[in-house]
Amino acid sequence: MSKKWKWIIGLLFVGVVLGGALAVSSMWVMHKTSETSFCLSCHTMQAPYEEYQGSAHFMNQKGIRAECHDCHIPQSGMDYLITKIRASKDIYHEFVTGKIDTPEKFEEHRLAMAQTVWDQLKANDSATCRSCHQFDAMDLQKQSADAQKMHALGIKEKQTCIDCHKGVAHFPPEITIDSKAHDALMEHARQTPADAKEVYPVAPAPLGNLGTVYPATKLAVVGKSGDAREVEITGSQMQGAEQVIYLSAGQRLVLATLTEEGQKAVKVSSDWEKDPYGNAWRSVSLRAPLAEPALGKPDEIWNYAKTLDQAYCSGCHAPISSEHYTLNAWPSVAKGMGARTDISAEDLDILTRWFQYHAKDIATRE
Repeated sequence: MSKKWKWIIGLLFVGVVLGGALAVSSMWVMHKTSETSFCLSCHTMQAPYEEYQGSAHFMNQKGIRAECHDCHIPQSGMDYLITKIRASKDIYHEFVTGKIDTPEKFEEHRLAMAQTVWDQLKANDSATCRSCHQFDAMDLQKQSADAQKMHALGIKEKQTCIDCHKGVAHFPPEITIDSKAHDALMEHARQTPADAKEVYPVAPAPLGNLGTVYPATKLAVVGKSGDAREVEITGSQMQGAEQVIYLSAGQRLVLATLTEEGQKAVKVSSDWEKDPYGNAWRSVSLRAPLAEPALGKPDEIWNYAKTLDQAYCSGCHAPISSEHYTLNAWPSVAKGMGARTDISAEDLDILTRWFQYHAKDIATRE
């Protein structure tokens, strides 16, 4: 063999050895930088780690633990490499730019970082979640009634895990609504023309000394009472609860609550009739003064409600259609979910009414 070929073979051998060493060392580095201990080497990861320790992915009755890489790093393929490259930016911002090098800065950017992860999981059909969880492996009958319902809905609508489980291991970002949005609603209500034929209150408003009317209730304007509008509210009363005017028989969407004077002023337009559950209802109307501002259409109230839905509901799970529950079911559902957020009682009432007025069994749609 000539000296030339010996050199070529020698160089190839050295190249193979160096290439193999590089590949092995790269794999080792990739593996080590995927370990939870490496993630915790950045002190700003301590808060997310403590959140994770309080989740079922850290400790559960089956003793199965999902580490950071199990949820955040796809197991193989280009998704794996892309994720590792993307993750390097966190190290860059931790040690170079200082963008997230304090708990305060981390919280400031929590939403943007969370959205990046959510988008990736949405794009890859929650690949890391599905490495452990599969719809066809679920025994739905052993799940809670709510879980069965939501998983059945997810299967039907071809949703992916992250659509509903955004806060599964870490606290979801706090999303708040600027009070200016509600103030703008009130300002628009003040601009409603005096000759409007119907109005919709933005907030609970007194009906003189006759009672209180609630947001989005349709009120027919029938005249003036001094500086106030004279309005008429039409709905139903249930026997035994005459202090409340509901939307219609059997549909317990509260339009107004009445004082004793208000109950006496009610005009009855039908006899008591029992519903399938044995409750007796009758149609009623009430005329009363309304001094508070009100909108000429409910559209702006519903737009505000949709904003509330996006901020307080969709931050944790996929949007749930208003038609998913009945009008009577929505209040308890909304109350239960609202208790998990810092939504105000006033905003929760508006959001609940949006769901009720657009429920699957609503008698009258706006």
